[in-house]
Amino acid sequence: MASVFLFHVVGDLTVGKPEMVELCETETMEAAIKAIGESMECGIPVWKKKSHVGMVENDEMRQQRFVGILNSLDIVAFFAKSECLEDHDKALKTLVSDVVVPNNSLLRQVDPATRLIDALEMMKHGVKRLLVRKSVVWKGMSKRFSVIYSGKWLKNMDTSGSSNSLAANRPSSSSATSTRDKFCCLSREDVIRFLIGCLGALAPIPLSSISSLGAINTNYQFVEASSAAIEATNKLPEDPSAVAVVEHTLEDQYKIIGEISASKLWKCDYLAAAWALANLSAGQFVMGVEDNASSRSLPDISINQTAGNNNVANGGGSAKLKRFSSRSIGFSPASASLGVSRSMYRGRSAPLTCKVTSSLAAVMAQMLSHRATHVWVTEDESDDILVGVVGYADIMAAVTKQPAPITPAPGRSTEGNEIHN
Repeated sequence: MASVFLFHVVGDLTVGKPEMVELCETETMEAAIKAIGESMECGIPVWKKKSHVGMVENDEMRQQRFVGILNSLDIVAFFAKSECLEDHDKALKTLVSDVVVPNNSLLRQVDPATRLIDALEMMKHGVKRLLVRKSVVWKGMSKRFSVIYSGKWLKNMDTSGSSNSLAANRPSSSSATSTRDKFCCLSREDVIRFLIGCLGALAPIPLSSISSLGAINTNYQFVEASSAAIEATNKLPEDPSAVAVVEHTLEDQYKIIGEISASKLWKCDYLAAAWALANLSAGQFVMGVEDNASSRSLPDISINQTAGNNNVANGGGSAKLKRFSSRSIGFSPASASLGVSRSMYRGRSAPLTCKVTSSLAAVMAQMLSHRATHVWVTEDESDDILVGVVGYADIMAAVTKQPAPITPAPGRSTEGNEIHN
């Protein structure tokens, strides 16, 4: 196993991470949309309210307050319900507790000195967020990494100095108290971003193909392009939160043309996307619909909006009638016809894909550069024939996989170099 997993700790990854702001389950969906828009992820943790203000929590109490993670696809799927489409204002005022799927196992609180390998094991088995206490200094910090980011920590960890010098660099008791209840949230993207800076220490795994590493997940969810887009909401997997949109070929294979996912819908116009999800086919939804392509089938819908992307679905604005179009949900305009060549559909609606022969390092770079939670895998001979998907958990399983034992050559002794005749 690479030494980077053993000698680095979770605290090394918290450098520069902002303090976590809790979203309570008693907030409205309008507040949740605004919080996700300001978040660095397409999903945000949801918490129960503290029983009283100023209470001091232990780790167990804090863990019990965690409800689950609300993502962009959950929001669009909720707004696509008939009752929500009929009354947008009521839908926006719905409590988050009525929408979020409770799952207390998605987040774990860990000590900053927790080894990176232990954090990876948690995330491989379903944990999506690590709650880490923010503090100025703490015992067990990885000196090598912290020096790169903060000279102050170098002074704190310098064992060559006197004890007085070390004491001078430690925070006062009042400072320690003020940071006691401040936390930051580490995501799996944060871990992958850290690992991509340590590729040399992980060799030769990063240059190996994802197929040879067994990183391709073939248990993906899909919906055919001709089916109603709303069918995707009945197949939502937990990880990754994405459904492939495919076309069935004559060779009994599936060609991917797009996806319906939380990462694609992040920071979109949620009300317009919900209308499209409820009324269009999956193919039309992912390809986008040109304003003048099918004007009879696209009724005007009332969406309150201000300049730019600041509409009511993102937290506030003034009233204005707006026609649904591909632009309103962030898709590049294209014909609504499914018979047009896929080469015409490029841009945000195009799915992020790689080959079965792609290296693990290349897939990691793709995910980070596109802020995606997954990459769809296609056959080596074809750009479109879908094979599987690679997500965060698959990458973490691949980089921590134990190397295969070396098998002695036939006729060679395992205890020496003598060859038996």
